[in-house]
Amino acid sequence: MKKLFLTTIAAGIAMLASANTAMLPSAAPADNTRVENKATKVTYKSNRPAPNDRLFSSKAIEREIKRIKALLKNPRLAWMFENCFPNTLDTTVHFRMLNGKPDTFVYTGDIHAMWLRDSGAQVWPYVQFANSDPELRKMLEGVVRRQIMCINIDPYANAFNDGPTGGEWMTDMTDMKPELHERKWEIDSLCYVIRLAYHYWKVTGDASIFDDAWIQAVNNVLTTFREQQRKNGEGPYEFRRKTDRAFDTLSNNGLGAPVNPVGLIVSSFRPSDDATTLQFLIPSNFFAVTSLRKAAEVLTTVNNRADISNECETLANEVETALRKYATFNHPQFGTIYAYEVDGFGNQLFMDDANVPSLLAMAYLGDVDINDPIYQNTRRFVWSESNPYFFSGAAGEGIGGPHVGYNMVWPMSIMMKAFTSQDDAEIKRCIEMLMTTDAGTGFMHESFHKDDASNFTRPWFAWQNTLFGELIIKLVNEGRLDLLNSITI
Repeated sequence: MKKLFLTTIAAGIAMLASANTAMLPSAAPADNTRVENKATKVTYKSNRPAPNDRLFSSKAIEREIKRIKALLKNPRLAWMFENCFPNTLDTTVHFRMLNGKPDTFVYTGDIHAMWLRDSGAQVWPYVQFANSDPELRKMLEGVVRRQIMCINIDPYANAFNDGPTGGEWMTDMTDMKPELHERKWEIDSLCYVIRLAYHYWKVTGDASIFDDAWIQAVNNVLTTFREQQRKNGEGPYEFRRKTDRAFDTLSNNGLGAPVNPVGLIVSSFRPSDDATTLQFLIPSNFFAVTSLRKAAEVLTTVNNRADISNECETLANEVETALRKYATFNHPQFGTIYAYEVDGFGNQLFMDDANVPSLLAMAYLGDVDINDPIYQNTRRFVWSESNPYFFSGAAGEGIGGPHVGYNMVWPMSIMMKAFTSQDDAEIKRCIEMLMTTDAGTGFMHESFHKDDASNFTRPWFAWQNTLFGELIIKLVNEGRLDLLNSITI
């Protein structure tokens, strides 16, 4: 479980200001960059680590930061973009060579372990710049290679150590190995690896990553997905933890709630690392379908392995067919919507969690068409009081989840609303909320209290920081610069 760091604005700013290592976002000025808000006489000083303290530097990313900053007229937005977009590179990327090939270990931020999900999402927005920076390209190749290596260590694990070091969860009652930080089975962990590898290949044309280790990893993915369809019994995975937190362990002696083997894939845990209530997690099953098809394309085009490619396509089709039958519900207010979790027996759970994949984020990931009427109905449902984990207050509104509890809004959900919006006014409101709920730090956080943004969790969460930068670049590149420049807060 990602540890929660509840802090006040004073504590958060003090941490940033006192950081003397590149492992934390630093309040030291980067290249003496200052942006002055002439209207309010506020000068924004970069909160990036000093150049010599950054873990990885990319000329292409620095050029992009300068380009975007020069276009943005709102000095606070420009300041936040500069702080956030390079945060993964500045503070979490550990790049080296291993057996003559790039190898990159990526911290999630304040926890010094590599989540397959987080690391894949953290470096995702940098891939578009890989062809203009050879060093950046090598670093990204290293992330893909490290992720593939992790799958081959244990496809059921969600987070890994940098070597066989052991860790705080070695007492978990599951098949722990010293290379594992945590062994919570989450479908999306494997999907994020395929998503990143595929994207890297499509952008760079570099197929060298699809070697024997890749073939082994795909076979491990197929085996794991099939085992977790549970057609031939419960499969080999069990998980129990001694904890006072219900969502940190599985019921029924580590197997979780029963499922009817209808073709969907069990995900024992959500992308939040919280246990599922009903184990067929719908957003993650959608993610599995698109990921298997990406893998199939690579296997056919690069590896000339029609046999494994056909296995991926067959499984994707089976899961997709089951989703059509079991994933939807006719809601009395919103019409036909997607459930969050189901069990194949007819039981369905209606909510959404902020972590990606989520129901809201399915269009962002490309798992459903943004104009799919069922998705649009679902999108309205999750951003409403009908979703038990939607919170709205004086500071802002958005989706949270049981990981941090009542009334805590995740900026990630606000970003996903903006990413999936086709309404300029809605997008503008999302950006304004993100700008006014940073508690003065210039960074995104895991969550903030709906009525008090200074009450937040995790002052150093690289995924959310980089995601904010990704969103701003997307909006600029899509011709919404005027929208961003119309923001006056």
